[in-house]
Amino acid sequence: MCGFAGYIVNGLMGDRKAIIKAMADRIRHRGPDQDDYYLDDDIALGFRRLSIIDLEGGSQPILNEDGSMVLTFNGEIYNFKELREDLIQKGHVFKTHTDSEVLLHGYEEYGSELLQKLRGMYAFVIWDRKQKKLFGARDIFGIKPFYYYKKGGEFLFGSEIKSFLEHPRFEKELNEDHLPDYLCYEYIPCEETLFKNVYKLLGGHYFEYQNGEMSIHQYYDVKFNTDESKSLEEWEALITDEFTKSVEAHKISDVEVGCFLSSGVDSSYVVKEVSKAMKDVKTFSVGYEEEKYSELPYAQDFSKVIGVQNISNKVSADDFFGMAGKIQYYMDEPLPNPSEVPLYFLAENAAKYVKVVLSGEGADELFGGYPMYLEGGHFADYERIPLALRKTAAAIAKKLPHFKGKKFIIRGAMKPYERFARSNYVYTSEERGKYLKKNIPSKDPTEYAKPYFDKVKDLDEPTQLQYVDIYTWMLYDILQKADRMSMANSLELRVPFLDKKMLELAVQIPARYRAHNDVTKIALRGAAIKQIPERTANKKKLGFPVPLNDWLRQDKYYSMVKEKFEGEIADRYFNRDAIMKLLNDHKEGRALNMKKIWSIYSFILWYEQFFVLN
Repeated sequence: MCGFAGYIVNGLMGDRKAIIKAMADRIRHRGPDQDDYYLDDDIALGFRRLSIIDLEGGSQPILNEDGSMVLTFNGEIYNFKELREDLIQKGHVFKTHTDSEVLLHGYEEYGSELLQKLRGMYAFVIWDRKQKKLFGARDIFGIKPFYYYKKGGEFLFGSEIKSFLEHPRFEKELNEDHLPDYLCYEYIPCEETLFKNVYKLLGGHYFEYQNGEMSIHQYYDVKFNTDESKSLEEWEALITDEFTKSVEAHKISDVEVGCFLSSGVDSSYVVKEVSKAMKDVKTFSVGYEEEKYSELPYAQDFSKVIGVQNISNKVSADDFFGMAGKIQYYMDEPLPNPSEVPLYFLAENAAKYVKVVLSGEGADELFGGYPMYLEGGHFADYERIPLALRKTAAAIAKKLPHFKGKKFIIRGAMKPYERFARSNYVYTSEERGKYLKKNIPSKDPTEYAKPYFDKVKDLDEPTQLQYVDIYTWMLYDILQKADRMSMANSLELRVPFLDKKMLELAVQIPARYRAHNDVTKIALRGAAIKQIPERTANKKKLGFPVPLNDWLRQDKYYSMVKEKFEGEIADRYFNRDAIMKLLNDHKEGRALNMKKIWSIYSFILWYEQFFVLN
């Protein structure tokens, strides 16, 4: 696990070695063990290494036999040994035993078709000196990050945006046009970012940059193709077998591997699988002094039952608020998901003991774990009623006082993309203008989701929701915070549910074995229950609960937020009276505004980190 940065040389710009070193040093947390650089007349590459595989021989940037191609790479290729043998048989000569060198020779042999052969998490670039062409790619899920800056003749790229700050021609500007989208989604739901001219390379895509022109191509798309011929028991057996193989692959390392452990089925299943071969595996859990929010008792009980070591720590309110600003710096873009804060402290503690951890991210999206998918099934049933009648019912419901089911009836007259809950996740499209200082023209947030829904319009609604989540929520939120909070602490986080073979299995499972009749992850739970205690396998999803609602009503933390809400940054971008009303209504118990408050507070902290302090 590492980090890299680079830029295309565009005329004279001073000491290029000093520039690329400063860019790489900005992301030293991603790789504190070693740094190295490559420069020629056309490109500068910088690399920071966290040593995991081939501790002695894994330095980067790495060159091929004749020095015509150069690679920098962040991630792990889990099938690199098989690929290496194939390439040796084809005549390639290897200098190391790293997965990095497999990418380099694999690209020589197969070009972009190499990407179809890879099993792993990765972001990498390869510079072809002869053709003066840069090739780059990101894994099929987007587990590892890749950003680029393109303006005029300037082209910068790397693992984190903050490395661009050290380049003399990087123009740091807020992409204010996307503030309304941020307020709705809590992230920017497209390839753009909140920095102007800075973009994300999306998961499952590669690019080529040559002669100042960039072309981007999608090389992988998730295809749901359900197989109705198998029983639930058969699917459970297939999951058991494939997950065992995935965990085995994800354990490949020359350093000690540990596991994150919450109270839920996903991480518990990972730990149990790892413990079969590693009885001394260390597990790591986090909680709060406030017991009602803490998952620690569940995690500690589970670790005792299966006989593994559990190392836990607790986060206080002072810890939470004290680290909030720095966390937004590590995130690169503002992300107001409160669960990122305990995740940071969990990773910080784990990094004292191990360099690599396995975690349970991705199981919900692949195997149907969110209650939203159950709701999608309910809408599918409701849609048997003619649309005209549903629209009439919705029109009447809108005029009536609140009653149980009102929201369902209103949304039941909409198309799936129109009622997509994550489009109006924090602020609704109707209310966001009330809180912004300027009137910023913006499209309806559901329009960002519509192209994804359109691609799978022939599938049932729960499956549509899973597909959209894989390309939005999982990519922009779940994997973003997992990568940033672990790498902020120089810790490699691996996700064995997000494996190519696991995905190929998951997309075949019928919807009724994913989320149905008020039960989520049906087949996965069935597989897990054969491995772990039933009370863990069937435990209701908590998702890193945080006592932030309560803390925001305490004078000390209310005052901290109030200071920012009455400050210059808030005044520049928000209606201060409106956001103060949000805060005061929450403090006095008149409303539950935690998500709305934390969204704006996180943006202010992020803006301070990048536009005031750095």
